[in-house]
Amino acid sequence: MKDKLKELIKNSYAPYSGVHFACIVETESGNFYDGVNIENASYGGTICAERNAINNAVSHGENKFKALYLMTDLPNLAMPCHICKQSMLEFFDESVIFNIMTTLGESKVMTFKEVMSTIFSKDDLR
Repeated sequence: MKDKLKELIKNSYAPYSGVHFACIVETESGNFYDGVNIENASYGGTICAERNAINNAVSHGENKFKALYLMTDLPNLAMPCHICKQSMLEFFDESVIFNIMTTLGESKVMTFKEVMSTIFSKDDLR
């Protein structure tokens, strides 16, 4: 999965923050859907990789999830933002496993409850 995310992250569009994310969600049916962060000069138009991947799955008729794989090019692990968590609350149950990683090789496997208790703030950006 790491190699797929490393390839996918190249498609991220982040000219404003310079921070790139790639995400792949695995559905209960065993299918995988991906997404990257796509920034916009009108910041409210920006979409995170996690929501992009979830929306991709839902657009294909799938809304039951098994796992989420998230990669960033930041030097440290970065957790989903609160807007993404709200989308996760809509579609994920507590059995979803999160695999959070960096392009540099740091990684952590987390439960739904663990991820939901984290924050993403300005301190997480470069």
